[in-house]
Amino acid sequence: MKYIAIASVASLALLAACSQGGDSAKQNAAEAVNATQDATSGVVGQTSAATVGANTVGGFVTGLATGNLYELEAAKVAAAKSTSADVKALAAMITKDHTAAGQKLAEVAPTAAPDVTIPTALDARRQGLIDNLNAATPGDFNKVYLDQQIAAHNETLTLLNGFEGNTDAPALSALARELTPTVTAHRDRAQTLRDAIR
Repeated sequence: MKYIAIASVASLALLAACSQGGDSAKQNAAEAVNATQDATSGVVGQTSAATVGANTVGGFVTGLATGNLYELEAAKVAAAKSTSADVKALAAMITKDHTAAGQKLAEVAPTAAPDVTIPTALDARRQGLIDNLNAATPGDFNKVYLDQQIAAHNETLTLLNGFEGNTDAPALSALARELTPTVTAHRDRAQTLRDAIR
């Protein structure tokens, strides 16, 4: 009877170990899928920013506003989930600067783009980024956040650089020129922090 009890306990321990291994494999697979989605989002965003956003007033306003909303939401998640003082400081800087950028856009857009409604919610692509950020494990969070920030700020820079010479909406093109140094500084800081992660 004692041997049966020992065998039962051993079997349960083995099942638990297998189950944990399965959970770990599922977590790794989910992280790989999320990383692929984030990378694909970056490519899609760059293409959109270089074509539609950089060439049309509506595309520029929509792209800039939605990017701003994403930055603010991602910074909120980073402030809550990151354990790195440097990442939290970057999130705080992004919150301050992108709040100001959103306010400037809200001031200029009604006159410069009266037919364009400024988005107040994330699009599906950027909501997917936030979902992936929320799903990141504590050990991978900073890497995921910084990778997203580098891609998102590169997308915004493509949008700003492409629109800064636009003659259809001079106030918006001036805003694009004004925001470029700040967005560049955010991207560069995110890249420096990312490079420090092995």
